[in-house]
Amino acid sequence: MKQTFFLTTPIYYVNGAPHIGHAYTSICADVLARFKRLDGHDVFFLTGTDEHGQKVEKAAHDAGVDPQTFTDRISADFRAMTDAMGVSYDDWIRTTEERHKRSTQELWRRIAASGNIYLGHYEGWYAVRDEAFYDETELTTRPDGTKVAPSGAPVEWVREPSYFFKLSAFQDKLLELYESQPDFVAPTSRRNEVMSFVRGGLLDLSISRTTFNWGIPVPDAPGHVMYVWLDALNNYVTACGFPDDTAPRWHYWPADVHFVGKDIIRFHAVYWPAFLMAAGLPLPRRVSSHGWWVVEGEKMSKSLGNVIEPRKLVETYGLDQIRYFLLREKPFGTDGSMSHPAIVSRINVELANDLGNLAQRSLSLIARNCGGLLPAHGEPAEPDLVLLAAADALLPAVRGHMDRQTFHEALEEIWKVIRAANAYIDHQAPWALNKTDKVRMAAVLRVLADTIRTVATLLQPFMPGSMARMLDQLGVPDDLRGFDGLATRLPAETVLPPPQGVFPRYVEPAA
Repeated sequence: MKQTFFLTTPIYYVNGAPHIGHAYTSICADVLARFKRLDGHDVFFLTGTDEHGQKVEKAAHDAGVDPQTFTDRISADFRAMTDAMGVSYDDWIRTTEERHKRSTQELWRRIAASGNIYLGHYEGWYAVRDEAFYDETELTTRPDGTKVAPSGAPVEWVREPSYFFKLSAFQDKLLELYESQPDFVAPTSRRNEVMSFVRGGLLDLSISRTTFNWGIPVPDAPGHVMYVWLDALNNYVTACGFPDDTAPRWHYWPADVHFVGKDIIRFHAVYWPAFLMAAGLPLPRRVSSHGWWVVEGEKMSKSLGNVIEPRKLVETYGLDQIRYFLLREKPFGTDGSMSHPAIVSRINVELANDLGNLAQRSLSLIARNCGGLLPAHGEPAEPDLVLLAAADALLPAVRGHMDRQTFHEALEEIWKVIRAANAYIDHQAPWALNKTDKVRMAAVLRVLADTIRTVATLLQPFMPGSMARMLDQLGVPDDLRGFDGLATRLPAETVLPPPQGVFPRYVEPAA
């Protein structure tokens, strides 16, 4: 029986259009999902949209439509963007679905039954934009007197009846979780940030609102709707079938990885495990937090007009080229800058020159000098053994990086082998051997074909379309494209199709 692997993106908030930050999270999760499938796991990959809350209600009002019509439209746009990015999700969840309402009300009942919910009045600072409450110490005051949250969102003082979750009761349990499972929050900088927040003392959390009604009703409490984050976080167990522990997907819980942006780490690493502890449910294994993209050194914002629509990037540069750039350009947990020159450099230097040219040269030599048939293995020379050993060592090295979500380092490991293969073809000069030692030439070309096959197989999660075309040209059948297929050598004289370039260079359009 296959080992299960359950991973999620955050569900995206539908108060505005999708942007490159949403696409980045989804692509990161997709790369890991594809990797795990190729590595023999039974994968469940979940994404979707978060559709309740005051902010959505206000955005719908501003758009002149009812909230359901508004969320239907925006959710469909997010789904279209996700599909355009080649994201291979298994379920698309919406928090306005009946299955989610039933699930979330049951989660509330279980938390309440544990004695961790009580009725009171909430009085404090609230940011509509963040759907979050803030302590006075977290706020800054602008010159005009406006108080703002750490995110820059304006806050307002609110007072209303509210149910509270006894978050304060979970401080020690959460600290014990972080200490006993050091990988629960990643990267280390985010773990330290979360632990510092929890050590500073936890206040009980307001988990219902009465001043609007676009939300899931609190069971047996007319006029109260659930705090949007309690609602949203529960999507992860809803999709597994909660509360039905005989549901076909329940065996996937707990999640192996929740992918989140650094701005929502507190909700996932503090509130969510506390809710699950109170409800008596297993905890996720890891919350992996990524940084932000900035454009030409500026943080993206609508006011600056520099918000990037990911589908336009794909139209300009190509889907796999953008997927590669996003995971190659910066470490997953840090912020990174996006610019046209940086994208073009990755495409032309690494994809077109390093990998594309290596494959094109090698396959063209096979086509011309070996009758288009895969050469047989020859008597290996020392340089052959060195290159093949480096290729054979790739899978375990890359597997470790993928499990830590250090995607840029996984790609660097692969590129070390690509660079070594380019040095090998230059030193062995099979075009010259064709005139002096055809047997040796064939052996060199076979080493190159085997190395490129390994590289292309491991790059499938990052660039699925391009690597499928490369594996086609190498004669690799569909049933040998999983990682276990690398153990099976392709027979000599396999007929290879005429080689075609996979990565064209990016050329600036004429003015």
